[in-house]
Amino acid sequence: MNETFELNGEYIALCDLLKICAVADSGGAAKHFIAEGNVQVDGQVELRKTCKIRAGQTVSGDGFTIRVVAA
Repeated sequence: MNETFELNGEYIALCDLLKICAVADSGGAAKHFIAEGNVQVDGQVELRKTCKIRAGQTVSGDGFTIRVVAA
């Protein structure tokens, strides 16, 4: 899944982004998914569940890539 997410504010929490983009079914599932080391932000494994994702960053993992752009 390749997706582009339009960011309306300054940032979005990583777990919220995964939930909104349907990578995870719920916020809890997203947090567990992140904690297991399944998510990369700009090519680096990210373990912080509420990491601030800003426009210009790319979130990826097995089978998905989300480009975050300014609205």
